[in-house]
Amino acid sequence: MATKKMSLRHEFTKGLVKENPVLRLMLGVCPTLAVTTTAKNGIGMGLAATFVLVSSNIVISLLRPVIPEKVRIPAFITVIASFVTIVQMLMQAYLPDLNESLGIFIPLITVNCIILARAEMFASKNKVLPSIVDGLGMGAGYSATLVLMGAIREIMGNGSIMDFKLPLIGTGTIEPMLIMILPPGGFFVFGILIALAQKLSEHMDKKNPDAAIDDSCAGAINDKTACLLCGACSLHQGMDEAVDEMREKQDKDGGDRS
Repeated sequence: MATKKMSLRHEFTKGLVKENPVLRLMLGVCPTLAVTTTAKNGIGMGLAATFVLVSSNIVISLLRPVIPEKVRIPAFITVIASFVTIVQMLMQAYLPDLNESLGIFIPLITVNCIILARAEMFASKNKVLPSIVDGLGMGAGYSATLVLMGAIREIMGNGSIMDFKLPLIGTGTIEPMLIMILPPGGFFVFGILIALAQKLSEHMDKKNPDAAIDDSCAGAINDKTACLLCGACSLHQGMDEAVDEMREKQDKDGGDRS
C-alpha cells in the first residue's frame, strides 16, 4: 500500500517541475505564449486543458483493451475532441467573455501535444487511477505555468492583476512595459521560467539522487528499448550511454552466434 501511495505521489508531482509539460518537455508552447497575456486567461486555459486531460485519460485507460493498435491515434483524438467540445459549449454558455478572449485556442486543445502525449505514453498503458493522477499532475503543472506567465506579463505590461489595477504601476510612479503583453515579452518570460525550472530540477536531483530516474521511463532500458517521446526527463541525461551499451551488447551477441 505504501509503495502504491508513493507511486501515485510520484505520478502527480513529476508534472509540477521535473517533467513540467511546458517548461521541461516543451509541449503546448504555442497556446502558452498566445493566451498568457493575463492571469485570468491562464486560469481559464489551464482548467480547460486539465479537464480534457483527466477526462480523456480516464476514457482511454478504460478503452485500452478494445482499441485496435492500428487506429489508436484517431481513436484518441476522437475521445479528446469530444471533451473539448463539452468544454467549449460550457464556456460559451457560462463564460462568454473568457471564451471570446481565448478564441481559437479552446478548440485547438484537441491537438494539444500535452494531451495526446499523455494518452499515447501513459493512459493507453496504465490503469484508471494512475491515469487520473497523471492527468491531474500534468494539468496542475501546465496550469501553474500559464497562471505564472500570465500574472508576470499582466503586472509588468498592464499594471494590473486579474483585471484589478495595481496602485504603483501606471500612476506615474512606475510605467508599465507594454512589450510584456506582446509576443516578445511572452518569449522573454518563457525563457526565464525555463531557466528557473531547469535549475530547480537540478537542485531536486542533487537532494534526492535516487529519484533522478523516472519510474515510467526506467523500464525502457530493461526492455532494451529507448524512450523517444521527448528527451527531456532526467533519464535522458544518460540515455546515450545506455543506448550505446545496448548496441555493443547486441553486436557482441550477434558475433557470438555467428
